Amino acid sequence: MSSVFSKIIAGELPGRFVYRDDEVVAFLTIEPLAYGHTLVVPVAEVDRWTDLEPGVWLKLNEVAQRVGQAVISAFSSPRAGYIIAGFDVPHTHIHVFPTSQMSDYDFSNAMAMSATDPELMDEAATKLRAALNTDDAGFSHS
Repeated sequence: MSSVFSKIIAGELPGRFVYRDDEVVAFLTIEPLAYGHTLVVPVAEVDRWTDLEPGVWLKLNEVAQRVGQAVISAFSSPRAGYIIAGFDVPHTHIHVFPTSQMSDYDFSNAMAMSATDPELMDEAATKLRAALNTDDAGFSHS
């Protein structure tokens, strides 16, 4: 059975993509710690990050760093948070989000999907795409 992330990547479920290439995608999470909270996910459905092929792991982190730089720029954030948890969805993913303090890393403070404002989610995706120079599907303009 495909993971929910594989279904998002395949277009079977909606996603607000901010980056996409053949190996890695990045899209907003539906339960963010802050607006702009992005998941960086390999296209290959691999449960544990420790099992990724080294080249995919490298690419995943390169994209996470780019997304982190975009988060800092787009949200005037002093830092970009980076977390690998991996218990919610059995598909490797890196959480990248705007942060200014350690308490921002507490997933118990995440917004429920029903509590997020769709307009603010769309605005966050637009800001990140502008900072990453990608189109509405997350593909690079360069």
